[in-house]
Amino acid sequence: MEQHFEIIIIGGSYAGLQAALTLGRARKRTLVIDSGAPCNRFTPHSHNFLTHDGAVPASIAMAGRQELAAYPTVHFLEDKALTARQTGNGFEILTAAGQLYQAAKLVFATGIRDIFPDIPGFAACWGKTVIHCPFCHGYELRDQPTGVFGPADAIFDFSKLLVNWAHDIILFPDGAASFTEEQLAKLQQHQIRLVTVPVQTILQEGGRVRAVQTADGQQFPLNALYARIPFEQHCDIPAHLGCKLTNTGHLEVDAMGKTSVEGVFAAGDNTSPMRSVAMAVMRGQMVAAAITHDLAHATF
Repeated sequence: MEQHFEIIIIGGSYAGLQAALTLGRARKRTLVIDSGAPCNRFTPHSHNFLTHDGAVPASIAMAGRQELAAYPTVHFLEDKALTARQTGNGFEILTAAGQLYQAAKLVFATGIRDIFPDIPGFAACWGKTVIHCPFCHGYELRDQPTGVFGPADAIFDFSKLLVNWAHDIILFPDGAASFTEEQLAKLQQHQIRLVTVPVQTILQEGGRVRAVQTADGQQFPLNALYARIPFEQHCDIPAHLGCKLTNTGHLEVDAMGKTSVEGVFAAGDNTSPMRSVAMAVMRGQMVAAAITHDLAHATF
């Protein structure tokens, strides 16, 4: 494989694939480096993406890879990008296989890594019945006994949204249960229960939540648990290049996906709290269009 490209995309899931498609159609020499660890690999089905509602996530990505085979300027590399450095003409990427690749522009479509709490059963259910997004999974779990776990302020705000899908809701604050009198009154008004004893374990069978058990031994039968948990960037290369983060921990980008470092772009879950296939695809296309414009202006 050649070593010199116009664009290198790190991350070959939805944002990266869409960016590659748009760049391929613009006849740009593009390399996609993918290590095969997409954010949604834990979930069996993807929802709320038109024409693919309910599809297996890997099947969407595979279909994208197959479509991209029609574009000869797009190349794929199954490897992991380890480092990047700025050169006089752009950037150089070193991979885990020890190979070096150069490009004028970089796109990070590397997603985020969720940080699981140390609660037995949590990881086994993540992406199945312990979930983060009602738009992605709420319809399938509608009208079921439902819990919400996370910081007090976050789960109170989340409960306002969740009543669209569930009516039997229990809140499990992670840490201090610092609710105001007004918040407590609202929870009571909507018959949302509040359990302030810490969660000890999630009782589950094959990734399906059966109950939440608290530290005092009480068990609360549930079929779904929404979790507001922290995350970190899946790839630390943008930070080493000097890319700024927002106060929420996402890569700071402008409307077209440009980071704070000239020539470096980002798209997908690493830039936005709106974690969905549709949003990732949209941002991937925007980034590719912006890069194509930039290269056209630079070479005209």
